[in-house]
Amino acid sequence: MATLIDINADLGESPEALASGADFELMRHITSANVACGGHAGDENTMRQTVAAAKELNVAVGAHPSYPDRENFGRLESAIPPLALESSVRQQIASLVQVAGRFGVRLVHVKPHGALYHATNQDREIALAVGRAVQAIDPRLIMVGQAGSSSLEVWRGMGLHCAAEAFADRTYERDGTLRKRTLPGALLDAPERAAQQALDIALRHKVNASDGSELPLVAQTICIHSDTAGAAAIAREVNQRLEAAGVQVRALSI
Repeated sequence: MATLIDINADLGESPEALASGADFELMRHITSANVACGGHAGDENTMRQTVAAAKELNVAVGAHPSYPDRENFGRLESAIPPLALESSVRQQIASLVQVAGRFGVRLVHVKPHGALYHATNQDREIALAVGRAVQAIDPRLIMVGQAGSSSLEVWRGMGLHCAAEAFADRTYERDGTLRKRTLPGALLDAPERAAQQALDIALRHKVNASDGSELPLVAQTICIHSDTAGAAAIAREVNQRLEAAGVQVRALSI
């Protein structure tokens, strides 16, 4: 069987990136867009622009909810109670569903943002709260979480569909976590290096860690961060190298 891989990126997080065309250029080389929907960034206008661009480029649309924390861009963990978090995430996804519906676009997936993404891996109650929010909107939506994480097990246990995610532009540590951005070598911003890591993930199901060791890593979707320098060039190289190797680059589907 052919190897299938989705390429995703977080988009609609900056009006400036939309105005400059940076988001649109990146979107040319990916298959799924995780659209900020008000928690850490994004509003009706940015959602509308991002969904319109995704429809034009035939890119699947997913929600990118966060802790309700625009001040810190959703990068700090919050002590918000699980029920309040569930309500916030549900409202964020619903707002994107409403905008997308005006374009005849249906959401395909949900990928938590920033601190919430990592918190779902560390706290079962947080993962359950996010899962319940998604179930209330559309239980067919695909949950995107870090490959090997406990959050995927929680969501599968709730009967939700899941896709394991890996990263082309970030270095891994020996224990499978991402290298902290404050440390040297955390970012793979050279397109060739990011593309090689994507190939290793897609074809070898492995990734080289910062200490040179190999980690097993099975993923259905590969992320490229839109705020990585040269993100569009990285995405283009990743896409081209995967397809040249016989990998079918295709969006997640429900």
